[in-house]
Amino acid sequence: MADRTLTGVALMLGFVVTAPLIDVASKLAAQTLPVGEVTAARFLVQGALMLPLAVAHGLLLPWGLWGPVGLRALFLVLSTYAFVSAIDVMPLADALAIVFVMPFVLLILGRLVFGDTVGPRRIVACAVGFIGSLLVIQPSFATFGPVALWPLGTALSFAAYMLVTRGLSKRMHPIPMQYHTSVLAFAICLPALWWADGTGLPELDPVWPEKLAWLWLFGVGLASAVAHMLMTVALRFAPSATLAPLNYLEIVTASTLGFLVFGDFPDALTWIGIAVIVGSGLYVIHRERAASVARRAASRGPAAASRVAG
Repeated sequence: MADRTLTGVALMLGFVVTAPLIDVASKLAAQTLPVGEVTAARFLVQGALMLPLAVAHGLLLPWGLWGPVGLRALFLVLSTYAFVSAIDVMPLADALAIVFVMPFVLLILGRLVFGDTVGPRRIVACAVGFIGSLLVIQPSFATFGPVALWPLGTALSFAAYMLVTRGLSKRMHPIPMQYHTSVLAFAICLPALWWADGTGLPELDPVWPEKLAWLWLFGVGLASAVAHMLMTVALRFAPSATLAPLNYLEIVTASTLGFLVFGDFPDALTWIGIAVIVGSGLYVIHRERAASVARRAASRGPAAASRVAG
């Protein structure tokens, strides 16, 4: 059991290192290409890279799953588009810090959609986390304008994506789920790009990539495929309650890469906001873990519950 947990932790650390590479490649690509094109390229490359794995598990998607997988793809498109729009202008760490309010959004949506129990301490932690996000948003809004709100759109969309994933996880294997999501997400992007072709809209009008732009687009899809597979496999070795706190290490990788590649580094107020968000998020994860243990103990009977309570 310990070996499996260590394997899961190692895979999750791989995700933490790899995921910010998606953002770096996206930011580099968005310097010469529309955000919509970068978003579509991610899913095209990711789907192509995952095709061999998907073939091994079967490509047929049952009719009953088309709707949920399509909804999952839509939320992922919205999440990706919003985040690429943000980092096209903002430093990686600033945008990612705001996105980290997602666990709080997920907690609230879980209460509304699934009727999950949310205690007062977690509600307070959510409120504190949102205050931390405001500490990051305020200077970013003053510097970059309304674009600083794009990461909130990412947090909302990705939280909805996670809720749909939660419902699908018991109905299909993660590899075909990832593959079909990529294919449907690309299919969702295509009509918007076709409509925008020749309109001159800077966010959507497609541009033929030149020189290194091809490399950045491939990098977006490659890093996405690798990162999401690492996370998916990690969750098969260790519980999410164990792995979730490691996700906050992503801010370290993002800050380092943002500084090395783009010369960006969060200011003091942003670091304070990041600390508040991370601290609140870790507390929410801790309370979720405690609540999960209590539920399992209760299912085993009063004696087990009393031992947990003690």
